[in-house]
Amino acid sequence: MKLSELTGKKAVTVPGAFNAATALLVEKAGFEAVYISGAGLSNSNGLPDAGILSREEVLSLSSTIIKSVRIPAIVDIDTGFGGPEEVRESVRLFEAAGAAAVQIEDQEFPKRCGHLPGKAVIPAEEFIDKIKATRAGRTRTDFLIIARTDARATGGLDEAIKRGRQYLEAGADMIFPEALETKEEFREFSRQVKAPLVANMTEFGKTPFITLDEFTELGYSLVLFPMTAFRAAMKAVEEALAEIKNTGTQKGLVDRMMTREDIYRLIRYDIG
Repeated sequence: MKLSELTGKKAVTVPGAFNAATALLVEKAGFEAVYISGAGLSNSNGLPDAGILSREEVLSLSSTIIKSVRIPAIVDIDTGFGGPEEVRESVRLFEAAGAAAVQIEDQEFPKRCGHLPGKAVIPAEEFIDKIKATRAGRTRTDFLIIARTDARATGGLDEAIKRGRQYLEAGADMIFPEALETKEEFREFSRQVKAPLVANMTEFGKTPFITLDEFTELGYSLVLFPMTAFRAAMKAVEEALAEIKNTGTQKGLVDRMMTREDIYRLIRYDIG
């Protein structure tokens, strides 16, 4: 199923994957789409979420994930890897790699994690040029452009709403207000920006925990869980390594592991 066909009456949960095996788990769990998070790719490569990975690196990592699953993949391309010409080429490359959508944001480069202080956004007019470039770069109408605004942190909710409207008018297919701080802010954004909307349900950030049903009622189409799997996996690995360090054996961990057979089934490896 195409991503454009998923946005209906009920919000769709889109977990983040930081490698192909995680994406296969997302698919196995029954989710209808997967999100390739810039933070997930960066952090899993030992880097901060600051746009350090090059376009070629993000494309290579994303392509491996996209090819591993049959569900649509949304790729976070941060600020687009440059100005309008670079953005247009980025869209062409990620569309050719099989992505269902790209998400691009209006932060300055180098960017910061959307839930950290000290962010800065480029003028709306500059980002509108980038949105127009994304439309020029795509060849399929079902390849979606998700425009994220980080303006809540720099100019307040009113500025985020203003930009959301401008980005929709410029041709974005979906609007993503980053780091809203209350359920009421999500409701007001939805009331004033009449577009398919994306919400970020990350942990340890500015946004309180809001359920999928609540996001549906608030008027959001996609709800991203970009770093949940990565953070859970990192904690599990940390605890496993501590167990080995402290006891000298992994025997006490076996019941918390995927078996060899389970992993083979996950990666579709038939040993005969």
